[in-house]
Amino acid sequence: MNTTDEEGTADVSGAPTRHLASGDATGNTTGNGLKIATYINAHKILVLPVVVGLMWYFDNWSAEAYIYLAMHGTYSVLWLLKYSMFADRRFEERVPAWKGMLFIFLPLAGYYVAPYLLISGRVVVPPAVIALALSTYILGVFYHYGSDAQKHYTLQARKGLIREGFFGRTRNPNYLGEILIYTGYAVMSLHWLPFVVLAGWVFGFFVRNMRAKDRSMSRYPDFAEYKRRTGLLFPRLW
Repeated sequence: MNTTDEEGTADVSGAPTRHLASGDATGNTTGNGLKIATYINAHKILVLPVVVGLMWYFDNWSAEAYIYLAMHGTYSVLWLLKYSMFADRRFEERVPAWKGMLFIFLPLAGYYVAPYLLISGRVVVPPAVIALALSTYILGVFYHYGSDAQKHYTLQARKGLIREGFFGRTRNPNYLGEILIYTGYAVMSLHWLPFVVLAGWVFGFFVRNMRAKDRSMSRYPDFAEYKRRTGLLFPRLW
């Protein structure tokens, strides 16, 4: 999700859009595949049954497993609610099935590593670590969905840079929220591998897309001043 209505990078889900969709010079898509949103939403829909399935298969009904289920499950439900209320129009583009599976759904499935490790390993998470994971997750949800809503409804009223609210100190509060959310999941697993998966998304997609968005927004005369007082990802406090 971006601070203007014209960027063709990626949303906070990390799924690339312009690079996958085929279209004409006007931006209209001509592919016969499924919408990008379909692959992303399928991943979100599967979170609850996948985690419950892991709990059943490994017969692990611990507090840690239920806490993870609540965290990742509510995030996915919120995503689907957001899609129904203020969907990103770029996710309506269509891509061939093989591209959607290879470049969207399968990479997103890497996020299933955290619940697998937690549940299969019967990990006992110290209360202080649970508190850290929950706090990180809740803060991430706040930044993620709050900034997406601000961007959507602000751009309905006016076009151009959004320089206040969530975007007042960071140019990418939605990416920050996404990273915090999945950091919370990784913390719950008490394993290094989910952090590697997250790092792959951050450095493989997020950073590239944030810099591409900066290049696009640089066409606005007041972007230089906005860039000076904001952070690329983390809020600039002074």
